[in-house]
Amino acid sequence: MVPAALNFPAISPDVFSVSLFGMTFALRWYALAYIAGILIGWRLAVMAVKRAALWRDDTPPMPPEKIEELLTWIILGVILGGRLGFVLFYQPAYYLANPLQIFAIWQGGMAFHGGFLGVIIAAVGFCLKNKINMAKTADMLALATPPGLLLGRIANFINAELWGRQTDLPWGVVFPGELAQACGQPFGELCARHPSQLYEAGLEGLLLGIVLLWLVFRKGALKTPLLTTGVFVMGYGMARFIVEFFRQPDVQFQTPDNPLGLAYRIGEIGLTMGQTLSLPMILFGLYLILRARRAA
Repeated sequence: MVPAALNFPAISPDVFSVSLFGMTFALRWYALAYIAGILIGWRLAVMAVKRAALWRDDTPPMPPEKIEELLTWIILGVILGGRLGFVLFYQPAYYLANPLQIFAIWQGGMAFHGGFLGVIIAAVGFCLKNKINMAKTADMLALATPPGLLLGRIANFINAELWGRQTDLPWGVVFPGELAQACGQPFGELCARHPSQLYEAGLEGLLLGIVLLWLVFRKGALKTPLLTTGVFVMGYGMARFIVEFFRQPDVQFQTPDNPLGLAYRIGEIGLTMGQTLSLPMILFGLYLILRARRAA
């Protein structure tokens, strides 16, 4: 047995379910997290644009009512980008052989990095169509994003998915399921793992969100276009890079001679796919911060 561990809480992945005409319809915590995260982000964006004094030249990027139209573009960007990112970055061979499965999003499989690119494309398209300042819009979206990350990672924990590597630390969690318990331990012993979903929730969602709120509402960061965006992009990249050391590697990269699941490696040293995709974010975020400060 592991020296100390926490049992996974008995939380159903469904908030509630209803059976009608022989079919069961359920509202899952993961879907609720997406909905709540989008609504909170929307309200934060509206709060920011209503305070003209927060922005350079006292001019927000758009009126509050325009945010609702932008929201539709963002939702499409998140869903399409997140799904295509998972398909291309993590399991291209499988989906090339099973192309119809690309559309089966109810079975899971979303990638933040893909969703991030999808949001960028959607926001750029929206700004070009409506002749709206892109830098200010990016800052507004950066401020609004962390609540969704926080709730989404908590939902990952509730779903008992994306768990971490095995650990003997006292806050290790015994996740249910054969895969979660496959640590190579002797038969009959439990496998405790890092609750890496909660690590990400704390870093990407809570900590990064607090930093951005402080910068925007206390330090006037929105008066320096792209500074808020740079902090968000670099902060997320750094948080994800760190958590990858504790997160269970993607199964398609893990082999007997590559137990750490490194996507790119030289000998025993390398990077996971999550770290590989996060490095450009760290560098790009740092570039945006330096550029914004020089232009201030």
